[in-house]
Amino acid sequence: MKQHIADLINTALTTLIEDGTLPADTQPKIMVENTRDKSHGDFASNIALTLAKAARTNPRELSQKICAALPASDNVEKTEIAGPGFINFFVSDASTGNLIKVILQEKHNYGRNSDGAGRKVQVEFVSANPTGPLHIGHGRGAAVGDCLCRLMDANGWDVTREFYYNDAGQQINNLALSVQARCKGLNPDHESWPADGYRGDYIVELAESFMRGDTVKSADQSFTGTKDADDLDGIRHFAVAYLRHEQDLDLKAFGVNFDVYFLESSLYTEGKVEAAVKTLIDNGFTYEDGGALWLRTTDFGDDKDRVMRKTDGGYTYFVPDVAYHLDKWQRGFDTVINEQGADHHSTITRVRAGLQALQAEIPKGWPDYVLHQMVTVMRGGEEVKISKRAGSYLTLRDLIDEVGQDATRYFLAARKSDSHLNFDIDLARSESADNPVYYIQYAHARVCSIFRKLAENDLQWDETIGIDALGHLELEAEKRLVVNLGRYPEIVKRAAANRAPNQVANYLYELASDFHTFYNSEKTLVEDTDLRNARLTLAVAVRQVLANGLDLLGVSAPELM
Repeated sequence: MKQHIADLINTALTTLIEDGTLPADTQPKIMVENTRDKSHGDFASNIALTLAKAARTNPRELSQKICAALPASDNVEKTEIAGPGFINFFVSDASTGNLIKVILQEKHNYGRNSDGAGRKVQVEFVSANPTGPLHIGHGRGAAVGDCLCRLMDANGWDVTREFYYNDAGQQINNLALSVQARCKGLNPDHESWPADGYRGDYIVELAESFMRGDTVKSADQSFTGTKDADDLDGIRHFAVAYLRHEQDLDLKAFGVNFDVYFLESSLYTEGKVEAAVKTLIDNGFTYEDGGALWLRTTDFGDDKDRVMRKTDGGYTYFVPDVAYHLDKWQRGFDTVINEQGADHHSTITRVRAGLQALQAEIPKGWPDYVLHQMVTVMRGGEEVKISKRAGSYLTLRDLIDEVGQDATRYFLAARKSDSHLNFDIDLARSESADNPVYYIQYAHARVCSIFRKLAENDLQWDETIGIDALGHLELEAEKRLVVNLGRYPEIVKRAAANRAPNQVANYLYELASDFHTFYNSEKTLVEDTDLRNARLTLAVAVRQVLANGLDLLGVSAPELM
């Protein structure tokens, strides 16, 4: 409806340009918003206030001319001018039928659009190094990242899901040494245990699997244990494949999959890091100082220059990131979204600076970043920190086993990413209105229960008759539901543009709340055939939109609870 009203305004403005009221070069940004007070209409626009200066008149006079030039529409009953020149729009009863008809016709496609058609977006998320089970922070990244992919897909983008990880380096070496120690029968209390070794029970399981000669396969790796405790290189390869397989199982249980797995080591073996460094040197953005190679990141807004190559010859961690993102750009992604933990905040400026210094026509501010804050898991009012299997932290699998996939996904995605999240296990498991995911799913199940009762009472519902009878919906609770249903496509667009899946979660809660209020106050299966058909038709539309929104969050829409 907002888009429809914006189109009506645009047509009116074209008329005013043609008659000379507005300059020929007028290119307005038309804003249409929901009104807070329904006595002022359903929607409002401030277009007259923004264009009054160009029209050399006062806003109220211009708003009168705009209203006079608006084309007729079955969806708009009337317009009113308010305050200094706002135009309020009152939607007609016919708009209700048109909206519900669209929802019932488009079904799961309602709310989807083609804004991103022909454009590629890559979303990199989780990107956990294979040194142990996925923790809750990885889980929040997985939930937010996967929801972002679903949102971008719903807006017509060609989405690639990518998982980037380091299969070499000191952390992986510590992992291999820890497994080797277990293969040799040592435990963390032994004097020969690696100083920075991993102590979780999963290291024991990993070592036993290697010594049995098991073959482990992940989505992108496969290796067979050599049963040789002195084969450190073999242990390293086996450990990476083993833990990548474990990560795959956790992500599968979470309903998350990836299209591409990218190894950090490939940036070195394929010469991409060296090539990027050479380009930065050739472009004149580096200098030597104190035996180290520096990048002039201050030329691109950083607060100080950054070391690229240390005195020992090794590169600092942001250098392969620059090479990696150059590779992303060369793969043709118009947009790249990196969903990462808040600890990556310090790398954003220097990675973007490095990309600009490459002078590869990469836009400023590319790539996009969505950073999530920490998660604190609570049970019985106390923080839960430790998993026996992981040794020092709670795993994503622990949480899924506790509360299920749906609640885990919803709770991790439903709060704004840059806000700290307290995950209350007791709340997530409760079957009450206090539990938001239960509350939303129950609204969907309630609609399904209405239709079961319809069949039990040997009554019928006809979609065509129901649409024709929608004029019988006169209650404020019914109209509020209709208006909320009409907001859904805008929510899908805005949530994608803002990289904010939590906006979908918030919307679904509001819609569920409106439906529960209606359900508890009004009977649906009334004797009046027309009113019954109209309310059933409205309920079907609510069920469809709830299902569509839950799907964007990767949460199921149960028919029975």
